[in-house]
Amino acid sequence: METASQFMGKLKDDIEHLLEDFLPKFSAKVSAVNVLLPPVPKSREQFLLYSRILTLDVNTVNNYLAISEEQRRVTYQTNCLYYSSHSDRFGSMQVLCREALSERCYWEVHWKGSFCAIAVAYKDICRSSNGSEFGCNDKSWSLEFSKDTYTFRHRYETKTLSGPLSSCIGVYLDYKAGTLAFYSISEKMTLLHKVQTTFSQPLYPGFGLKCNAYTTRDYVELVKL
Repeated sequence: METASQFMGKLKDDIEHLLEDFLPKFSAKVSAVNVLLPPVPKSREQFLLYSRILTLDVNTVNNYLAISEEQRRVTYQTNCLYYSSHSDRFGSMQVLCREALSERCYWEVHWKGSFCAIAVAYKDICRSSNGSEFGCNDKSWSLEFSKDTYTFRHRYETKTLSGPLSSCIGVYLDYKAGTLAFYSISEKMTLLHKVQTTFSQPLYPGFGLKCNAYTTRDYVELVKL
């Protein structure tokens, strides 16, 4: 029994010494890995490394919006299209994408018309007309263009933004870092607005249009990158 006790005591000492030697090295390696994480993109070429193919979800689209065959463009229609009933369908003139995002992603949107909303939202956003508009709740973040002005909306709060007007908008999401950024795309990328928060659910890109008496072909389209 004495020999067994001595052996166990020596084994315990050896394990403690091993941990003393190993843990600092392990921590240093973890720190090195953290340092080597990809940096925040600085140029459009770097953003494009995180480009994501997105498609529109017909089960969410409002009855006055038409989706293209490739499911990349949504266009305002004057006549009701009478889609089949679905619990995910919006009462307001909006649509979500099919893809849930929970990592680094980048996409670009081309739009035409007098109003456009480019947003991200949680899957459980309200679908009825009242309270479902992007940015008018705590489940969506929306960049809007109307009357030659950019506006950011979230939780019913609005912020008027400055920046070059463009028909092409870039959206960058770093889900884990809690970063959401919108860029005006022309000859160069110009940051319009950046959100820093903590996301609690996967995000779905979304788009919104509004009825306009002067044009009936307003649209939003996902750019092929």
